[in-house]
Amino acid sequence: MTIALEHACDFTVELSPPHELGSCDTGVRRIIPIVGGAVSGPLINGRILDVGADWQTVTHNGVAELDARYGIETDDGAMIEVVSRGIRHASPEIHARIAAGEEVPPSEYYMRTAIRLDSGHPDYAWVGKSLFLARGGKVGSTVRLAVYRVA
Repeated sequence: MTIALEHACDFTVELSPPHELGSCDTGVRRIIPIVGGAVSGPLINGRILDVGADWQTVTHNGVAELDARYGIETDDGAMIEVVSRGIRHASPEIHARIAAGEEVPPSEYYMRTAIRLDSGHPDYAWVGKSLFLARGGKVGSTVRLAVYRVA
């Protein structure tokens, strides 16, 4: 049996500066507010709402554990909840380039997320019955994700 991926959409997630919590037992913690963005693709189109954040932990070995929750309003008025859990890691040199705002090709580091979507809108009931995977990267004050539905 093979697993197929269907391109659902692309996210451009706009971020505001992080709130640094500092070094904790599990690593460096930060809360990064999600303040907007866009969703476009064959299955979902709309805007990312100014309601959410990425509660991020960068472990002592440099792996960023991503835990983001936010919302989408589709072009046809549906509301979709996004729960995204993933990881990002890169060499110290690549991480420094990303932190400086440089556009580093996602092929030069690893960023993957597992995404669950949910909606009470009847036209989007299918999103709550599907799993999604995404790959992407950070570009300046945005995160760009290519989102795929696991078929």
